[in-house]
Amino acid sequence: MSDKIIPCRKAFTNTILEEARKNKNIFVVTSDARGSVTLEDFAKELPGQFVEVGIAEQNAVGVGAGLASCGMNVFVCGPASFYSARSLEQVKVDVAYSRNSVKIIGVSGGVSYGALGSTHHSLHDIAVMRTFPDMHVYLPADRFQTEKLTEYLANSDEAAYVRMGRNAVPDVYTANDTFTFGKGKVLTEGQDVAIIATGETVYHALQAEKELQAKGIKAMVIDMHTLKPLDEELIIIAAIKTGHVLTVEEHSIFGGLGGAVAEVISQNYPVKMKILGIPDENVINAKPLELFEYYGLTGPGICRGALELLK
Repeated sequence: MSDKIIPCRKAFTNTILEEARKNKNIFVVTSDARGSVTLEDFAKELPGQFVEVGIAEQNAVGVGAGLASCGMNVFVCGPASFYSARSLEQVKVDVAYSRNSVKIIGVSGGVSYGALGSTHHSLHDIAVMRTFPDMHVYLPADRFQTEKLTEYLANSDEAAYVRMGRNAVPDVYTANDTFTFGKGKVLTEGQDVAIIATGETVYHALQAEKELQAKGIKAMVIDMHTLKPLDEELIIIAAIKTGHVLTVEEHSIFGGLGGAVAEVISQNYPVKMKILGIPDENVINAKPLELFEYYGLTGPGICRGALELLK
């Protein structure tokens, strides 16, 4: 890992500061989380576009919705575990139902908080957020994708939930890569099995593809960075091409990427499928990468899951 690699949350704050310098309608709201989100520079340079509400996530969403109703493009930022739980009603009613252009930026998502345990994990957020009408859901894989996503959202009037991790992650992309948000991205071609991953699991899916290739198995790897709107067409193409679909996510096995993909496949082109994620249990306390290894979400674990599916 290069010394220059930075967390997605830092890529977000660097980019939103650049965008807010150009557009005075961009506002950032946070709930005593400027350190967690890395918003110190934004607050210092653009205090007139920054709102601090203290430890009050429900109020933060309400304030953000109020600003959006006045024509502002608002980014409400803080720990994913709190914005997808404590302030869920405000996200549902004040943002989605009221059609306000608020972007909920959930940092330290999934198992990023590691040893702090289940109270601080967000392993239900995809399942919940994708059920809200007109709420878009994104999980960037690395800093470069986060930068492009932030630029896109800074010029969009949609409501969105964006989940990103806490620590620096290996690069999947380069600064020259482009993305169409709302469409998945095929990273490798293969006809034996399709591995569909999202967020920080994309890197590990690519590592698994290398292991499978060494065993003579060709895997199609897809980065499903947009969970809603979901690229149903690409999912069906992957099912038809490979006949085997493996999903990988830092989320409960219920209702997340795996559930969404299963909904599409079961109704359009049923094939063998396996969902890799966090099982129905309280997560053990450990460092994030240790948790990935324990639950089979690193390269070797994903490789094993693919081999089991192909039996």
